[in-house]
Amino acid sequence: MAPKRGQSIEGSDEYDEFLKKLAEYHEKRGTNLETAPKVGIRHIDLLKLYDRVVGEGGYDLVSDTKAKPLMWRKLAEEFVGKNQYTAAQAFQIKNIYYKNLVAYEITNHWEKEPPPKEIVEEVTAKGGNVMSRTLENFVKPPSREEKLAGDGDASDGSPSQKTPKEEKGDPSEEPGSATGRTSRGLRHQPPQRVLFQPDPAAQGRRSNNNAGPSPTPGPTTNGINVASYFSNAATATLASYEPTPSYPLTLKPITTPSNNPEYYRNERKRKLEANAGPLARKYRNIMLPGTGFIGPNIYVRAQLALQSGIPDEEAYALHHLVKISHERGDKYKFEQFPGLIDALARKVLQATGLFYDIEWDVSYEDEVPETDEELLDGLSGTSGLVSRLRSRQPRLVDDSIMDDKFVSELNRIIEACLVIRNMCILDSNAVYAAQTPLVRDMLALVLNLPDHACIVELRHYALDIAEQTLRYIDIGAQDDLYQSLVAQLRSSDRGVIVTTLRTIARIGMSLQAPKRLEDIPPMTLRRIQNWLLLDDDELRSACLDFLLQYSSFADNVDTLLQSVDLASLARQLTSLLSHGAQAVAPEPTSESKPPDTALLPVPKLSRSVVQDLLTLDEPERSSEWLRMCFLPDAKSEMTQISLWQAYQGTFSYFNATHPHLVAGEFIKNVSAVFAGATAQVAGQNKYVIRGIRARRAPAETGMSRASEKGRELLRCCWRSTVPVDAARDPVTGIFSAPTVREVECAEWFRSENEMLRHILATHLRLPLAPPKMQPLQQPDGMDIDSKPSTESLTNGHASPSIDPNNLAQVFDFASADPTTFRCHWGTCTRLSSEFAAASALPGSTALLFARHIQTHLPSPTPSTYNLKSPSKSSSTFSAGQYTTLTDERNDAAGLPLGAALVLRNIARFMPKGLDGEGGEEGDDDGEGDMELGEEFFDRGVRGKLFGVLSESRTLRHYVGGVLRGV
Repeated sequence: MAPKRGQSIEGSDEYDEFLKKLAEYHEKRGTNLETAPKVGIRHIDLLKLYDRVVGEGGYDLVSDTKAKPLMWRKLAEEFVGKNQYTAAQAFQIKNIYYKNLVAYEITNHWEKEPPPKEIVEEVTAKGGNVMSRTLENFVKPPSREEKLAGDGDASDGSPSQKTPKEEKGDPSEEPGSATGRTSRGLRHQPPQRVLFQPDPAAQGRRSNNNAGPSPTPGPTTNGINVASYFSNAATATLASYEPTPSYPLTLKPITTPSNNPEYYRNERKRKLEANAGPLARKYRNIMLPGTGFIGPNIYVRAQLALQSGIPDEEAYALHHLVKISHERGDKYKFEQFPGLIDALARKVLQATGLFYDIEWDVSYEDEVPETDEELLDGLSGTSGLVSRLRSRQPRLVDDSIMDDKFVSELNRIIEACLVIRNMCILDSNAVYAAQTPLVRDMLALVLNLPDHACIVELRHYALDIAEQTLRYIDIGAQDDLYQSLVAQLRSSDRGVIVTTLRTIARIGMSLQAPKRLEDIPPMTLRRIQNWLLLDDDELRSACLDFLLQYSSFADNVDTLLQSVDLASLARQLTSLLSHGAQAVAPEPTSESKPPDTALLPVPKLSRSVVQDLLTLDEPERSSEWLRMCFLPDAKSEMTQISLWQAYQGTFSYFNATHPHLVAGEFIKNVSAVFAGATAQVAGQNKYVIRGIRARRAPAETGMSRASEKGRELLRCCWRSTVPVDAARDPVTGIFSAPTVREVECAEWFRSENEMLRHILATHLRLPLAPPKMQPLQQPDGMDIDSKPSTESLTNGHASPSIDPNNLAQVFDFASADPTTFRCHWGTCTRLSSEFAAASALPGSTALLFARHIQTHLPSPTPSTYNLKSPSKSSSTFSAGQYTTLTDERNDAAGLPLGAALVLRNIARFMPKGLDGEGGEEGDDDGEGDMELGEEFFDRGVRGKLFGVLSESRTLRHYVGGVLRGV
């Protein structure tokens, strides 16, 4: 039975045995055997073909076209299939049988001696009757080469190469007729066709009318000269001949796999669809797995692999999730993949199973039975987790030897925690994780694992997750997670301490109501104070963040002050106010800051400085004045008239009692003081002095004390309003209305004391105190008594009744309180009325406003006024001449800001006493408050605060809040 269409050779024991016998037969016969012949794309089963031909009666009967017509074609349709090439394939089937099986058939089936291979296998399969074929009766057909060789040899006179004999036809027929020749003879020239036969009468008339040569004699037909006619016709035909135009060949390339692979792909697809079964046709348009459908994306595949619980699948999922969360953390969100955070948290919870005999399970039912200690509540969180964990016997405590299974499981757990940590950096993921109770349970359990070197990385990741998520959670002091975080502060790991401090400080930071930190052990507070002493900015910043959040409530401030050393903490915080300070040059105003190419104005000395110069006689007086206000500079010059006017303007008020030099003597003295200065004439009627220039700030010459030589004086930046005369427009000639403008005082003083007294007396015009006025008792407890002064306010002479170092003895602040004063120092616009509204302490408003003015003043030397602490150390920065770290909005930041905010909280919530100290219940005298406040904010701390208030540009507003609280 022939195989069905579409089937290949089916191997079997019978088929193998048949091929073995057939191979032995051909080897014995000396012929070649083709075991798997091919027709088209089909391999032919020789056993089935043999059985089919023998069943039809053998090769000779099948090849008999009369007995069995077209039998080989039928066999080709059975073995190959019916197609347009069936006729050719029939001969191929016959040739396969002829070459491989016909001799075997004669020997084994008919049991006869087959003809020799020279007349069977070595000739073509054309014809039949193989069994009756012998060497005598079979003529072997010549091969193609023999035929070609025979045709070439026929040129020697063989009959096939001779000229055929002349054909003998019927004599009655014309020689050129078609019937007078045979098909084998040569064709005679056909008779010429007469295209046109003119009328003989018209021809005769034309001949008579046209005189000319007589026509050429020749044979005539019906009176027409045949030769002449055909000659003219041939000439006309040749003249009008036009060759057939040649058209370009249209070549179509043969389709091959190299130039048209798509055709073969479509052809193969078409054949596969044609041979497909009914099930494949049913799902033809559906992409099934393995048929081109790529399946879910990597995100879903990783999540499903993680949820499967198979170790290899978990390793595959976590490998990709770590990479995705690191590279696509800004777009990979928990809310897009429900169940992802639960799967990750479940994997991290397996860490407890490595150290304890416990395996957690999560329940999402409304009521979770309390009898099952290994069941977690996935909806509202589980309480008592730490106690459950500690009740189990630990498996691994001090052993550092871990097998391969333990390490691989721990690595997967760490990777799962790292994925949550990376994703929680995004705020939306942190909010989502904060709303998942299972995450809080996971953090509490991880932070309570035994101290082992293999879980250090896991603990750090858990702390990072807690830092990002606890900002949105209001956990209580008894919560397991809160207690676990507080317990981490007992660690000796710096990274754990820093992260834990930041985490506790950020608990509930995003909530509207302030979050109070409770149950902080006193030992932890003392350790935080000690950490502030370390030269570690990150650790100190974390400590200040914690103290700022902790000191936001009055009860916590009371606990803090009972647990730590007050004086040490105050010194530490105040020292951090100037951390990272950088000196900056003072920025003069537009009026006092000339361009580099312009001449600096001659400094205007205050009256007290001029009075000291008046103690000298001329020319020493002018020499000291030149040394204070000018510098030698070989490239600079100034006019003699401007220098003379500056000298005359400085001492003209005292000319009656202290005459100054004349112009000529003064100019000569300039050259005596500065060796390189010379008087010259530059241009027409322009007298200059070359070799000197004015100082930006006058300097001490050491006249009074040699130790102060070279120290610059202090400039008064108070701005006064002066009238401006009406100006005439040069075009219209109209005068403008009178206006006013602000100009800077620009006087130079030796000390801030003199400058403050100058501002209060000259610019604010405060009333003077009576000569015998008793000193006021200030509300802050500062003593304003001082030794008698030797200098009066107005003329600088000795006066035993007034002490200029005590403002209460110089000015009457109480009588100036009704007046509202405005600060005109630089760009400040504070009003004295603001201090009355902001301060709850009793006292003079004008005195508080004087304190405010003093914060603007520079302090190059220790101050002696009681507005500042006498114990304040000398600073290398002048007022407004150093800055600390700032943020992008140019506001204070870093350690100085943290220290200032902690001090403000302590000053605001300072308790009345510690451990029962202070006044009795109902006693409002504030003695305890003053004692504790003076112990923490002592004179040194307050002096430092006042120094920062006057010297720092970035912290003055924050330190002002601290001082108001004090």
